[in-house]
Amino acid sequence: MWFDEAVFYQIYPLGLCGAERENDFGEVRHRLGKIEAEIPRLRELGVTAVLFNPLFESVKHGYDTVDFFTVDRRLGTNGEFKALVEKLHAAGIRVVLDGVFNHVGRAFAPFQDVCKYRAGSKYCPWFELNFGGNSRYNDGFWYADWEGHAELVKLRLDCAEVQEYLLNAVRFWMDEFKIDGLRLDVAYLLPSWFFDLLRRAVSEKRPDFYLMGEVVHLTNFGGNVHAGRLNAITNYECAKGLMSAFNSRNLFEIEHSLTRLFGEFPWSLYRGKNLFSFVDNHDILRAATALKEKRNLRNLYTVLFTMPGEPCVYYGSEYGAEGDKSDLDYKLRPSIEEIDRGKDPALYAHIEALAHIRTASRALAYGSYRKATLRNTDFSFVREIEGEKIVVAVNISEAPCTISADTGKGVDLLTGSEVDLGNLSLAPFSSMVCRKQ
Repeated sequence: MWFDEAVFYQIYPLGLCGAERENDFGEVRHRLGKIEAEIPRLRELGVTAVLFNPLFESVKHGYDTVDFFTVDRRLGTNGEFKALVEKLHAAGIRVVLDGVFNHVGRAFAPFQDVCKYRAGSKYCPWFELNFGGNSRYNDGFWYADWEGHAELVKLRLDCAEVQEYLLNAVRFWMDEFKIDGLRLDVAYLLPSWFFDLLRRAVSEKRPDFYLMGEVVHLTNFGGNVHAGRLNAITNYECAKGLMSAFNSRNLFEIEHSLTRLFGEFPWSLYRGKNLFSFVDNHDILRAATALKEKRNLRNLYTVLFTMPGEPCVYYGSEYGAEGDKSDLDYKLRPSIEEIDRGKDPALYAHIEALAHIRTASRALAYGSYRKATLRNTDFSFVREIEGEKIVVAVNISEAPCTISADTGKGVDLLTGSEVDLGNLSLAPFSSMVCRKQ
């Protein structure tokens, strides 16, 4: 499918566009042009799909949705977003939206109706309520929220009216904006039957519609990754494992995860499946901030783009942008004007090369994974499918090394040089992506 072969680019619209931190629900601002201006560059970078974090009307950060049918006025109008999607499609770039179905903001009209009419509201079945309790907002009743965040009101997905409301919203996004897929926020809290329900609804319109779930722990979620439910889930295990392995100079850690998840063994949890892969996003430290040895940034992306999975670059990180979780995570989602585009041109060029290598290789999109060699600061692995073998070698230390990863000759796709796969010489902090001849 197209998503297995895709190179994703994640954009937090409210951040990139420099929107106000809180919605005043006043006049519409017209900021989506800032994203449109990036389209030619994204195409050159090798991006084939964009993942947008929440962009529908909300109170603050987008995950506190108040209207599933209207683009946030801090960004623009429905018509402007429709035009943006059309231009992305014209550039060969698919569009995936963030579907926030577990909870809503307190300003969501049905919840406000409950606040006003209490037990007399027709929307009581939409939420988990207790009129014998109270909330942190002193509403005079208790309600379930998302993990202790009282500003995020949990929806009752077992309510037929809630199901119909959400499915109608998804159908609207597909019909009006022609989107190609959804990221399901906090999918680890959504019931499996909801994935079935959603898959049936989207498949009526698009058999190739992409559904990807946000999941933090992978061990018990494999049963939901198949054509009838989700196409992929977020690979937090490898995102965390990569950073930890690089920072501790212990590549055994990340290789263990790769074999555990994708190896050729019966017990490999996601063998033959692609997960959604990344080294940073809107919820975790920017890679350039988290990585202790900055000279390994290119190596980090080499592994990301060549290991099993659908690689995704978080906006600005291709320039080496930094960001931590201070200031309520706002440093993780700066405006486009705040990003220094000249900070690390070598990293940008490396990611561009990797993106084009990834989209041109069936072995990297669909091939098996097998460890070839492994030491603390260097390792190699093989991705293979009938007719194509890719050998990847990485050296994260300050000393050169030699790796015997395979037999015969190959071509390093990053440099175009012919190499001996049984005698790969890697310079300090370098990597190779070789196609066997």
